[in-house]
Amino acid sequence: MLQGSDLAAFRGDRLIFEGVSFSLSPGGALVLEGENGAGKTSLLRLLAGFLPLAAGQLFWEGADAFADRVAHGRRIGWLGHQDAIKPGLSVAENLDPWNHAGKAAPAVALAAVGLADFAEVPGRMLSAGQRRRVAICRLLLADAPLWLLDEPTTALDRASITRLGRLLAAHRAQGGLVIAATHLDLPLPDAARLTLG
Repeated sequence: MLQGSDLAAFRGDRLIFEGVSFSLSPGGALVLEGENGAGKTSLLRLLAGFLPLAAGQLFWEGADAFADRVAHGRRIGWLGHQDAIKPGLSVAENLDPWNHAGKAAPAVALAAVGLADFAEVPGRMLSAGQRRRVAICRLLLADAPLWLLDEPTTALDRASITRLGRLLAAHRAQGGLVIAATHLDLPLPDAARLTLG
């Protein structure tokens, strides 16, 4: 379903990585590993279309993934370093832009991350871990087959990491793909590994 062939990227005039290749079938997962600055986040940004390809090709179901950038954008569920929570809006209001034709209603998504009673809480009142869980709710609401996760366990406690593991497993069981950059072990059994740097 997703294949990267000899991918390369620059940051400014510095080559970050080159010759990166991988292939994921439905339900597959890939963990990106490497030291700080090795290019894990840059590879995720390239796969999302935020960073241009310097070389190589990305294929979705055998076709150029970037031939239709709008369609590619709809395939992506993104969890980056920033949780993008507006402090003056409630949790439900922060999720409202993603509340359309998704796999789960906001209440179901909030329950899945252990925040069932937080819909009306202002964003400014959330802890770092709660903010991260609201950001994870967006993945559930986006109904995107490809989840790109940058350090997804940041600020999460053990119970939240366990919940995340269940969500990742459910996404994969439905044929979804997961690519995650991390320095820590993730609840992604049987994931392929790609070391950068």
